[in-house]
Amino acid sequence: MATSAVSTSTKCQPAMKTTSEGAWQGDDPLHFALPLLILQICLVVVVTRSLAFLLKPLRQPRVIAEIIGGILLGPSALGRNSKFLNSVFPKQSLTVLDTVANIGLLFFLFLVGLELDLRSIRRTGSKALAIAAAGISLPFVLGIGTSFVLRSTVIKGARQGPLLIFMGVALSITAFPVLARILAELKLLTTDLGRLAMSAAAVNDVAAWILLALAIALSGSGSPLVSLWVLLTATAFIVFLAIAVRPILGWMVRKSPEGEPVREVYICTTLVIVLAAGFVTDTIGIHALFGAFVVGIMVPKDGPFAGVLIEKVEDLVSSLFLPLYFVSSGLKTNVASISGAKSWGLLVLVITNACVGKIFGTIIVSLLTRVPKREAVALGFLMNTKGLVELIVLNIGKDRKVLNDEAFAILVLMALFTTFITTPIVMAVYKPARPVAPYKHHTIERATETDSELRVMACFHTSRNIPTLINLIESSRGTSRRRLTVYTMHLVELSERSSAISMVHRARRNGLPFWNRNGKAAASGGGEMVEVAFEAYHQLSSVSVRPMTAISDLSTIHDDIITCALDKRVQLVILPFHKMLQLDGSFESIGHAYHVVNQKVLHHAPCSVAILVDRGLGGAAQVSAKDVEYSICVLFFGGCDDREALAYASRMAEHPGISLTVTRFITNNSLNIPLVSEDNTADQMAIEACKAKAEEGNIKYQELVVDDHADVAVAIRDMGKGINLFLVGQSPPVSEPLLERQDCPELGPVGGFLASREFTATASVLVVQCYNPEKDTYSKRYTVEGEASVVPATMDQDIEAQLD
Repeated sequence: MATSAVSTSTKCQPAMKTTSEGAWQGDDPLHFALPLLILQICLVVVVTRSLAFLLKPLRQPRVIAEIIGGILLGPSALGRNSKFLNSVFPKQSLTVLDTVANIGLLFFLFLVGLELDLRSIRRTGSKALAIAAAGISLPFVLGIGTSFVLRSTVIKGARQGPLLIFMGVALSITAFPVLARILAELKLLTTDLGRLAMSAAAVNDVAAWILLALAIALSGSGSPLVSLWVLLTATAFIVFLAIAVRPILGWMVRKSPEGEPVREVYICTTLVIVLAAGFVTDTIGIHALFGAFVVGIMVPKDGPFAGVLIEKVEDLVSSLFLPLYFVSSGLKTNVASISGAKSWGLLVLVITNACVGKIFGTIIVSLLTRVPKREAVALGFLMNTKGLVELIVLNIGKDRKVLNDEAFAILVLMALFTTFITTPIVMAVYKPARPVAPYKHHTIERATETDSELRVMACFHTSRNIPTLINLIESSRGTSRRRLTVYTMHLVELSERSSAISMVHRARRNGLPFWNRNGKAAASGGGEMVEVAFEAYHQLSSVSVRPMTAISDLSTIHDDIITCALDKRVQLVILPFHKMLQLDGSFESIGHAYHVVNQKVLHHAPCSVAILVDRGLGGAAQVSAKDVEYSICVLFFGGCDDREALAYASRMAEHPGISLTVTRFITNNSLNIPLVSEDNTADQMAIEACKAKAEEGNIKYQELVVDDHADVAVAIRDMGKGINLFLVGQSPPVSEPLLERQDCPELGPVGGFLASREFTATASVLVVQCYNPEKDTYSKRYTVEGEASVVPATMDQDIEAQLD
């Protein structure tokens, strides 16, 4: 019996079966590999995305949330409960979890290689090379010094050579993908600072991978001669990829021209090459990730091929598989192993050495190469960004027995801390100042008075807005002697995708959205259709149309709109209403964030602003110039907003296909509209000018006497028949709203009524707010030689609080 008991206790646990027969058959799904893996993936995604949402106000990259999520699910937090750990992450499931995580990591490193362009690295200037060299050498030296301290305290008995290199690499790494994400989030990716940081980080990234390959080769259990053979074989394989595989990839790129779909067999072949390269490098002994990374670098970046590869792979990998790697790391991280003054002192020492080496080394060399002080400090903190590559180094070190649990936890916390502080410190020390060109005419009324060019910026979210926008632009072109220039801005939310970074590169210049003069799409996907639509209209009309794309987080995209309006010196910004027309004629919100964007632009704009409530002006397609036949109505109560709407409508009335009706509401005191006000003289002058034009052209002027708000509502409803577009001021002098409940205060009382269910006509609405110098904080924000001031954050917070 005793012998039987011993043999039973020492028997290995059976491997997990793949699928269960179901709970009704008495099977526990957590005891089977597939349902347990599904649960693990779902749990990881929910935890990491929830943390990312909570950290979004701090503008932290998602990698921070994923690292924290992995730590929380591991033995440092939730994993301290053995029942949870043994049920959700049992030891027999970790092999499957690690395998799937490493498959995701392998393809993610392939995507990182796709983002690295060797040609740009070869073109890197001496300044970026010097900064990269300083950012590698000084922290590497401090890492070697730190390894001696760790070896004498917490990693006793570790082999000296591999530990030296692993610590040097761990402290000298700059996470290229995370840095790109932070720069894009801060709108610095295409500024001089961003380009310098990305060039230095690209050089740093390649150097770090070479050093890591050296560390892996030296960490093997064989003799030094074996390590030499590993390095020589790896070098030979890279040469083979360059000679034999790169021409095959280049041939597939040439067979995939612009405008043509990439063949499925090319995508499949490339992914198989990635897996095969991973197999070879793992067989050599330098980890499968290297093969995938090198293949990504080898893929030519010309044409659409690389972009299509990213689109095919990134969503599945980045959203589902890659977070598993952070959990796999988190399960190895036990913060509780850092206990006592000695361990916490070592943590402080490692963080200090990492920051001193990277930050001060970068700052010193930057100042020597004549980088301004603020930019040098910002660059130092940017280059200190860690992330996924850091975790890869640490995991390989732990798997190779170079790092123990305590050293691993210390280095993970170091990576988390150095990345976490990057965004807030860069925001604090670096606020770029942009030159402001002379800007005299902030309103349409002023541009009309001086008979000067009218500049309009028209923003839109989706291609559904394009026909109405083009028809509105055509209606606004006026006479040939007064030129119209329109900047159309496609508002695209900055996503967490790798392709978003390349989209930002194509869509921005010097930190701002720009017009792509080559006629190529600024963004992938729908961007091409947008370009074609506006380019076709530009060719067929006398209007100068310049398409742009703004790719930013929705919480800051208003900054793009406003600074571009300032840079282009426009008189009017047209914003899309945050609600989309449905088939039943009602409006449905596309998101609260878009509502906030409109509010922020209205509060900070350096010119007049109009919100377009789109009910399909001219139908679902663009109307040619000769077929334009619209009836437009201006509802005039008085005030600067109504005068600006009237000025814009008068400009539109110059088009031969436009019939304009100006309706002035005359009221008694029961409506509480003053008969004599500060604006009364200006209102009267605008009306007299309108009457004079009515005698000459296709303008009809009429006056309506109303007694109360009900009369106003009835009159507007009656006028809705046969009108294609209403123009109204945002803030007419009406003391009470025309609706019992107004959920869109930015439309004003009249505009809110026209956009409501109470108004059943199919007319589109343009609600105009005249430029207010007191709200124009952005014109003072950017100066030619002075430092940039900051728009008070409390103002934007107040806007969001009001909408909530």
